Amino acid sequence: MSGYRINRELTEFGKHVRGWRMVLGLTAQRVAERAGITRDTLRKIEAGDSGVGFGNVAQVLRTLGVLDQVVEAVDPLGSDIGRLRAGNLTKKRAR
Repeated sequence: MSGYRINRELTEFGKHVRGWRMVLGLTAQRVAERAGITRDTLRKIEAGDSGVGFGNVAQVLRTLGVLDQVVEAVDPLGSDIGRLRAGNLTKKRAR
């Protein structure tokens, strides 16, 4: 995947985070405080900045009440191909 595509996806992700905040009627200040981050960090997340730490993003998602949904979305067993290849989850790496 190209860097352009990643940036585009991160920008879209940030818009969705902002959308959740707006739908819930929460100010940036309130979300930042609840997530234990600065407003500037939240602004970066909402802008799709790739330099923001994963933990900070997870804290914001938790604050917005959508972290569980995100975790579920990346569960390999939640997809047909993941269930089909579930045996690969337990195999040890070849050395």
